[in-house]
Amino acid sequence: QVQLVESGGGLVQAGGSLRLSCAASGRTFNNNAMAWFRQAPGQEREFVAAISGGGGTTQYADSVKGRFTISRENAKRTVSLQMNSLKPEDTAAYYCAASKAFFSVSRDRYDYWGQGTQVTVSS
Repeated sequence: QVQLVESGGGLVQAGGSLRLSCAASGRTFNNNAMAWFRQAPGQEREFVAAISGGGGTTQYADSVKGRFTISRENAKRTVSLQMNSLKPEDTAAYYCAASKAFFSVSRDRYDYWGQGTQVTVSS
């Protein structure tokens, strides 16, 4: 049984920082892409950031580029998202996802999902 558990969400003022973490259990994803997506109320779930199996390739949505950093520690089976200079429009539920592919930014390529952690940025 694959399980992804997110942590680190919360309420922060605009301009502040948060660090999200995702712990994987049930199988290893060392050779597989992992990513963060987010979903605001009434909107589609959208891509935020992805990292390849080896960690050597990353990609970000234009809206977060330069502010967010994705990283992974395969030995600990964790992936993190450091979020700086947060804006009210970053408010959403953030989801960790794991793919069977080596790298992808497409939501359809992600097979495993966490339950989500809420990030709220006040103005």
